[in-house]
Amino acid sequence: MEFEQEVREFINGRFGEDVIAEDNFRNQLSFIVKPAAVFDICQALQEDDRLDVRFLADIAMVDWLGHAEEKKGRFELVYNLYSLKHKGRFFLKTRLPADKPEIKSLTPLWNGANWLEREAFDMMGIIFTGHPDLTKILTPDDLEGHPLRRDFPLTWEQPQFSWNKDDPPEVIK
Repeated sequence: MEFEQEVREFINGRFGEDVIAEDNFRNQLSFIVKPAAVFDICQALQEDDRLDVRFLADIAMVDWLGHAEEKKGRFELVYNLYSLKHKGRFFLKTRLPADKPEIKSLTPLWNGANWLEREAFDMMGIIFTGHPDLTKILTPDDLEGHPLRRDFPLTWEQPQFSWNKDDPPEVIK
């Protein structure tokens, strides 16, 4: 049985009530799921030896502010999942509301989720509950707001990273 079909049967069979839609755009299989189900689906996929989905390759974010899609939830998270055994990739997508963009952290399942979630927090303001160190990763500590949000003001001013400006340069030997 083809990997995509196995994933489809697994997710729809075990989490059918949590699947909002399924999409196959340009041969890329996606499942749009309820936010509360993301952790449980990922855990079940990771624990299933037949599917062997052990790699979270990336977490992408979309801000739908001002677009017709915003009515489904302003923020979209796209989890890029991969099975090395089957050489198969698919996506879990979920939507979060503008007033409370929170979702359970996947760091207990994948250590690699740590920095991916910190990036989503820093750049888009998504809160990952249960994350061990949800702090900024790319922007200065004193920067207010989240630069990838569509309502973030455009500016030409370069932020100053000054936390170590007085430290002597490190010598590489």
